[in-house]
Amino acid sequence: MIPAGESLFPRDSAGLVDDTERLGRFERFLRQARGLPPMRTAVVHPCNAEAIQAALEARDQGLIIPVLVGPSKKIHAAAEQAGLSIAGLQLDATEHSHAAAEHAGTLAASGKVQALIKGSLHTDELLGAVIAVQSGLRTERRISHVYVVDVPAYPKPLIITDAAINIAPTLLQKRDICQNAIDLLHLLGVEEPLVAILAAVETINPAMQATIDAAALTVMALRGQITGAKVDGPLAFDNAISLDAARIKEIVSPVAGKADILVVPDLEAGNMLAKQLIYLAAADAAGLVVGARVPIVLTSRSDSLKVRLASVSLARLAVARRNAGILSP
Repeated sequence: MIPAGESLFPRDSAGLVDDTERLGRFERFLRQARGLPPMRTAVVHPCNAEAIQAALEARDQGLIIPVLVGPSKKIHAAAEQAGLSIAGLQLDATEHSHAAAEHAGTLAASGKVQALIKGSLHTDELLGAVIAVQSGLRTERRISHVYVVDVPAYPKPLIITDAAINIAPTLLQKRDICQNAIDLLHLLGVEEPLVAILAAVETINPAMQATIDAAALTVMALRGQITGAKVDGPLAFDNAISLDAARIKEIVSPVAGKADILVVPDLEAGNMLAKQLIYLAAADAAGLVVGARVPIVLTSRSDSLKVRLASVSLARLAVARRNAGILSP
């Protein structure tokens, strides 16, 4: 088991991770997750080679016991065409992708699986089943996506949210997005994450809604509407992640220059930021959907094996620590 007080983001005295740790960031997630019993996980509509291979990889690493959910003929045909064996795996047959999403949600709500992995269906179709009133998976919060990003130039893992689900979130939706990311880091051992609410500038401009929302979220944290973290904004990207930039601009902030979480103004900004880091800064980005009663793994066909396994590992660790009572569901 994972020691309750052990962080997956070990810090030095300045609150940063030593450069010597960087090569092992995602490997650390995988190593810790391997030390746990595999979790039963519904792989939703795995009707292409990539989805089946991802499930088999996670199984072979001891992370999951896959439950394949979807049209039986399509799943068997995809596995046969790719030369992959699904012998011995549980397969819950459904008529089509929508039924697969609903059935997987039922399995999760009843505790028969502990997490979901998206297969070859649209993200909206899967999440629509999760947030349906009758699903049993909804919480009082809006669901949101987080990227856990390993950037070589940054001395610790960085959370970017939301880059995949909420297109133009309102202020209250941003509150949920922010709290979801904070709760995830609590599960991963960071007691008081540093949250930067991003905008193009670090001053409030009434013509820029992102700066107004950022200021409101900062006050909401001071008033207890966001808990468990230090929150500050608006902060521009440079002074959120660079101590030098913050010093030059004379920004006095507990977050500036050392953020753990970047809350972006909207999906487009988050998506572009994450992909710029991946393709121009050699970053790796593991993705999870949080805010539901079980974690949901969203992977891309372009993800490397390391990233796919890191995403599943994060889900496994989050489930284990929640079950251990480190954070109430």
